[in-house]
Amino acid sequence: MTLDITTLRVAFGAVAITLLVLFYTVAFRQTRSAYSAWWCAAILFFCIGSSIHLLDGSHHQVWAHPTAHTLSVMGTVSVWAGARTLRTGRPGWLQLAAAPLLTLLASVVDSPATNTWSGGAVFLGMMSLTIGLASWELWRLPSSYSRVQAPLAAASGAVAVLYLARGVAFVVGGPDGYVFTTFFDSSITALVTLVLLVIVSFSAAALSAEQIAADLRTRADRDALTGLLNRAGFLDLAHLHVDRLARTERPGALILADLDFFKAINDTHGHAAGDSVLKAFAQACSETVRATDLVGRYGGEEFIFLLPGASVSRTEDITRDVSLALRVQPTPGGFTMPTVSYGISSIEASGYDLDAAIAAADRALYTAKAGGRDKSVQAVGPADQRHGTSPGSPGDDVRV
Repeated sequence: MTLDITTLRVAFGAVAITLLVLFYTVAFRQTRSAYSAWWCAAILFFCIGSSIHLLDGSHHQVWAHPTAHTLSVMGTVSVWAGARTLRTGRPGWLQLAAAPLLTLLASVVDSPATNTWSGGAVFLGMMSLTIGLASWELWRLPSSYSRVQAPLAAASGAVAVLYLARGVAFVVGGPDGYVFTTFFDSSITALVTLVLLVIVSFSAAALSAEQIAADLRTRADRDALTGLLNRAGFLDLAHLHVDRLARTERPGALILADLDFFKAINDTHGHAAGDSVLKAFAQACSETVRATDLVGRYGGEEFIFLLPGASVSRTEDITRDVSLALRVQPTPGGFTMPTVSYGISSIEASGYDLDAAIAAADRALYTAKAGGRDKSVQAVGPADQRHGTSPGSPGDDVRV
């Protein structure tokens, strides 16, 4: 059976347009994520590139061929950029432009008016390299990131291998060689790429759907003002972390923090100033704690920390660093940032009972506030609870 390359390219363009419309309306408009935007850009580049290839063999070939190859590589670069945003961030413009510019230059200097494969080796190499980088970025994601990342990475890897094999056959035997024309002719590759495009697009759509669900969960678990976990979100995750600590008998610490005289800031400078202080404290926390620690807004101007694996003595360094980081945060009105009082408790000393650890930290925080504020107080153990003493009384088992 002979495959008509013109028909395949028209079919490829039609499928690409359909996928672009579906992906844009279903995925990008709902997530507005960088990944969805890059994937829409990739499909658009593939569609335009395939359409311009229809001008090969005409007097427009001199500009159409280099343009089509360059747009195709821009599509695969967009796939790589989208995959990269899932793990780190957007690559720099030089990284994005390098492969398309090299492809364009190689094609322009290789007689594109008469050579239907001008710059072919560079084009095939750049296609394989950029798609391979996208596959590598997907493989490097944590296994728990998504259910579709593995098939998406595998499909991308298959395309990269296909173009690598085409490139090798092209360099060894040329575009008219037996291997290239028999196994890697443009018509065969267009058909295979069309099938893989559909597979990859559906996997990408599934990934975007998971991003939507994750975004909804994040919004439900996050405090809108500070971006930290809200009380319910913190407690849900904290219970899981404490259970894990209990199974492994590892230490952990819990901190309750309260901004001193916060009401005076609202009364003197207005609620906008109070909001800026809360956001500044959240920023100070994010700059100080580890990625494995949990920080949440417990209510009002009160915040809560869970530090898995940290000793109670270590938390004093953390509270000091947070206070120092808060002190240097800018304020819109030029007023002085408030001091912070901390109550610290040990997870293991509380019998790996999260509620008991919070209660112990709360009593320690009360002692810190009653003792002059701007200090950390350690709850040595739940002895005060066992003896039924009132918060802040001399019978409390706390250490300043």
